[in-house]
Amino acid sequence: MASGRRPEHQAPPEVFYNDDEARKYTSNTRMIEIQVQLSQRAIELLDLPEDQPSFLLDIGCGSGLSGEVLTELGHQWVGLDISPAMLDVAVEREVEGDLFLHDIGQGLCFKPGTFDGCISISALQWLCNADKKGHNPAKRLYKFFSSLYSSMSRGSRAVFQFYPENPQQVELITTQAMKAGFTGGLVVDYPNSTRAKKALALRIPNLLRRVFNLRENKSTTRKINKKEQGLGKRKEGQEKTTGKTFLFFFEFMENGLN
Repeated sequence: MASGRRPEHQAPPEVFYNDDEARKYTSNTRMIEIQVQLSQRAIELLDLPEDQPSFLLDIGCGSGLSGEVLTELGHQWVGLDISPAMLDVAVEREVEGDLFLHDIGQGLCFKPGTFDGCISISALQWLCNADKKGHNPAKRLYKFFSSLYSSMSRGSRAVFQFYPENPQQVELITTQAMKAGFTGGLVVDYPNSTRAKKALALRIPNLLRRVFNLRENKSTTRKINKKEQGLGKRKEGQEKTTGKTFLFFFEFMENGLN
């Protein structure tokens, strides 16, 4: 399906990621490298306790590339995906996680407090589209976030990497997450820039204004150390917050959002 259009504009995810696309995605060396790097970054931002396994949820797990990173780090995980073809490839690859075919826009059905954290790589933008007549992106996002909030343990984090099409999508997603009860912020990585390699953590409620101001005035950006970010590992004896937080991160490109 070669096209310059974004995948989510070509077909619903369960259609776009057919058998051919799923196998091509999983055999592409460059794609695997990117997925592994993004997964490692997401796990870093989860700020999990060191030297002990966690029980994690992988939203949009696909063929299990991100799940393999979780397994390598000693964590147990459950993966959800809407594409049967992607999950078939994951089963063939014998990934360690428990896999479920599920449309996250319908909400999640796990017991309260089940997961110690959640990651999602390159999946959230799909919920911003109405693929069927009855789909309302805002309602589907809220149903997802509210059910995810219930599924997570106290003090846990959910980290989503996604490719927003425009500022409105970022606002739509963050608004529904906050309505569901999450607090949190936005992390912007500059992977292709020599001027700003560090991540910036932008806190709500002014995160949207600040994020898109950075795009217009890059010369004013500065590196924020881990203490300022609040993203560093907790010091020994420091209590973990009891609230549930989200962190979104996406690649911030020279020509706008990708």
